[in-house]
Amino acid sequence: MMRKSSAVARVLSGDLTKKGVVLLKSESRKTKKGFWISEDLDEKVDIYLRLDNCASRSEFVENALRFYIGYLNTKNAGGFLPEALSAMLTGTLDNFAGRMGSLLFKQGVDLNVLGQIIAYDTDIDEGEYQRLRGKAIRDMKRTNGRISFKDALDFQKSV
Repeated sequence: MMRKSSAVARVLSGDLTKKGVVLLKSESRKTKKGFWISEDLDEKVDIYLRLDNCASRSEFVENALRFYIGYLNTKNAGGFLPEALSAMLTGTLDNFAGRMGSLLFKQGVDLNVLGQIIAYDTDIDEGEYQRLRGKAIRDMKRTNGRISFKDALDFQKSV
C-alpha cells in the first residue's frame, strides 16, 4: 500500500497516472470507491445535488471533493466565496469607507472653525502654544484618544 504523503506529493507534482488515483486534470479514468456517510449528511446530499443541478450523487461528491481539494491547496476560503457575497461585502465596506471619510472631513472643518474662533479671541504667545500642544499630544497618547472637555477645563482652572 502506498504511503499517504507520497500520494499527495505525486498529486501535487502532476503525476496522476498511478493506479488508484482519480485523475483530476481529465476524466478519462474513474474508479469506484466505497465510503461511509451519516444519514443526515446523505439526506443533505440528496437535497443539494438537485439544487446544484448534478445528474448523480457521484457528480455531486466529485464536485465537493474538487472544491475541498482546491480549498486545501490555497489555504484560503476567499477564493471559494460566492461572488454575490464578495460583491456585497465590497459594497458594504466601500459605503462604510465613504461615510467615514465624509464624517472625518466634516469633523476637521468644524475643528478648524473652532480653532479659528478661539485664536481670534485669545492672547497666547508661541511658547505657551507649544507647551499646550505638547500636553495635548501627551494626553492623547496617555488616554488613547479618550479625552474630555471637563479634563481640559479642570487643567486650565488649575493653571
